[in-house]
Amino acid sequence: VQLQASGGGLVQAGDSLRLSCAASGRTFSSYVMGWFRQAPGNERKFVAAISGSGGSTSYGDSVKGRFTISRDNAKNTVFLQMNSLKPEDTAVYYCATRTGWVGSRWTPRGVDYWGQGTQVTVSS
Repeated sequence: VQLQASGGGLVQAGDSLRLSCAASGRTFSSYVMGWFRQAPGNERKFVAAISGSGGSTSYGDSVKGRFTISRDNAKNTVFLQMNSLKPEDTAVYYCATRTGWVGSRWTPRGVDYWGQGTQVTVSS
């Protein structure tokens, strides 16, 4: 399984950014997809998840109402739309996949495969 994340960059507070993650090597629509992030000196933390069909989504408390996760199963791609970005959103963002839905209880130990990470920097 390969996950290729893209879309990171340097933006100002209040701006928007959309991350993408293209997957290959497994039946994409059968698996949960999600995003985690890791700021320097901090643990990797859950950001958002979406079920295989796209019918269920879950978000970390710090991003609820600002971030939206979606997927296009025809293109084997998951997206993270990030609005109203804050400096505290600065981190490396990793896409991830697993079998089985656990919602916001998804921890890094429960990830089957990781993408390579994409840097998001929000200036104040």
